[in-house]
Amino acid sequence: MVSSEQRRRQLAREKYERQMERRAEAASARRRRNTILGASLAVVVLAGGGTLFATGAFSSDGKDKNTSAASSAQPAPTQADPASTPTRKPVEGCAAPAPGSPNKKQFKAEPAMSIDDHGSYTMTLDTNCGKVTVAMDAAKAPHTVNSFNFLAGEQYFDHTKCHRLTTDGIFVLQCGDPTATGSGSPGYKFADENLSGATYPAGTVAMANSGPGTNGSQFFLVYKDTQLPPNYTPFGKITGGLDVVQKIASAGTLEGSGDGHPMADVTFNSVTVSKG
Repeated sequence: MVSSEQRRRQLAREKYERQMERRAEAASARRRRNTILGASLAVVVLAGGGTLFATGAFSSDGKDKNTSAASSAQPAPTQADPASTPTRKPVEGCAAPAPGSPNKKQFKAEPAMSIDDHGSYTMTLDTNCGKVTVAMDAAKAPHTVNSFNFLAGEQYFDHTKCHRLTTDGIFVLQCGDPTATGSGSPGYKFADENLSGATYPAGTVAMANSGPGTNGSQFFLVYKDTQLPPNYTPFGKITGGLDVVQKIASAGTLEGSGDGHPMADVTFNSVTVSKG
């Protein structure tokens, strides 16, 4: 027969075991949560998205990705149902975009090289919030500059939106996706370039990706010095309009978070590349 003291000890032991079990479950949940958080940060620090974006700070979120940005390169967060969709507020200096829609052209292969890799090329981003000019480095990133020269000539970027803004940890505006989801591409990919010793100070323009050798059309503009691993092809420097990007960033995200859609409805009215 079990004495009252033995019964009390048994109950105490069972209570202790239940507590330990709950603690173990809580610890396991924390580990899972931290793993997810770590993957997300990798996206934001390698592609956030879209996906950055592919644990990449600024990654594009290609369908063949195998992780979290940009992203597994998380694309910019998907908006919630209409009832809870945040209200976009006017941003000083931003006008209504020019009428038109992205042509969303698709191409089977990277375009043949047609640029002079010793030449000087300028990309002009004519946005509804102001003009941004980029001096492109054809010598160090010839395939990247060649791709932009080709796509701009196809009006591929015209009427596309910058779909992702990060304001916490890394400081970039991500653009170049005609679907504005973080998963769009021109249908081809090309290799990384200019990664040796790559850094990302304010004014840098670099490719988003979803892993090595997955460059397409998505790119990001760095508006404040940012620490990233050298995984994103830097191919140009902003020579005019950095203040435009900083103004867009200062308005924050639509969601009010450190990583989301820009509050400003940033749209490229046109994108051109010129030599000389």
